Amino acid sequence: MQYELTEEQNMLRAAVRKIAEEQIKPGVFEADEAERWRPELIDILRDNGLLSIEFPKEYGGEDAGLLAEVIATEELSRVDGTVGNISAGHTLGALPILIAANDDVKKRFLPGISTGKDLCTFGLTETSGGSDVAGFTTRAEKKGNEYLINGNKIFISNGTYADVSTVYAVTDPAKPQHQKATVFAFRMKNPDGSFVPGYSVGKREIKMGLRTADTVEQVYNDLHVPAEDMVGKEGQAFAIMMKTLDFSRPVIAAQALGNAQGAFEEAVAYAKERVVFGKPIIQHEGIGFMLADMAIQIESARQLLYKAASVLQELSKDINVRLTPEQVRYSSMCKCYATDVGMAVTTNAVQVFGGYGYCRDYPVEKKMRDAKVLQIYEGSNEIQRLVISRTL
Repeated sequence: MQYELTEEQNMLRAAVRKIAEEQIKPGVFEADEAERWRPELIDILRDNGLLSIEFPKEYGGEDAGLLAEVIATEELSRVDGTVGNISAGHTLGALPILIAANDDVKKRFLPGISTGKDLCTFGLTETSGGSDVAGFTTRAEKKGNEYLINGNKIFISNGTYADVSTVYAVTDPAKPQHQKATVFAFRMKNPDGSFVPGYSVGKREIKMGLRTADTVEQVYNDLHVPAEDMVGKEGQAFAIMMKTLDFSRPVIAAQALGNAQGAFEEAVAYAKERVVFGKPIIQHEGIGFMLADMAIQIESARQLLYKAASVLQELSKDINVRLTPEQVRYSSMCKCYATDVGMAVTTNAVQVFGGYGYCRDYPVEKKMRDAKVLQIYEGSNEIQRLVISRTL
């Protein structure tokens, strides 16, 4: 087995790191302090092809594979969790179309998404929770040759600034939970940039971490969606959602890994400079051993994540091709482990900084705050352990 990255993947890492350091890092902490969305981030990602990495060439994408997407997300998240969240949300929103849409739907939506011209999002979570799909209430009722969608979704990334959304809605509540919902794709914006009739943005979440990320409530009030824009078949949403998450979880793991790597680098640099009892604190075993454990955890998470990405990128996204339990396990393991590592590493980074780590003048407290949600969204780590145990 060959464990080294290819020349192209190493070049991608170097290029994305340069973009992140020069174009994204300036202003990160000021925006976090003000909880201000940075619209220029979308342009930076779009102009540098970073919203196109994993999409098929036939629709204008780079077709570089999931591992390349993971590497890019890791480097973006190393300097700012929000920018990693934008690209992850874009990929998540598009995956149902890649997995289950017919050729006509793909031709209508994927060229804009794959080139990054159209930012994408996915409406799944409701107030009843993100995991209990049986409790979802957003409805899609067929009227002639279209569906009327009513309800709301919460915690939606890119929900204000995206151009295209996919949405999970109940079409037949009388059927079993695995057969009662359907996925639809729709354009959120008119040509002038206003929302289409029937779609609006409700509450904007005020969060502990990822404070500059666009996280909002999607509201549907008689949203008209043509029946021809159904993604897959009626009643197929649960299967589409499960496969979507199988392919999207490694990108969340990459967010956590990049965030942890950034915090670790800050902690090492500080530990070399901070002198206590006559020597740098990195030379004191209490701190040195803590940093050693952080290095072990980060590299372990990276190897598991890259392995999972390498496995999954070779698999068909076609909804009719099922993943094996082992393949599903890799997806859940890398997400669960990397995000747990991300929380542990950022917490210890704060500890290395001591009292300064708790102050907002220093960078690691933000990384600790940003790390927490990664254990929760895209399937909480409790759900990941449930999935893993069931594959055994």
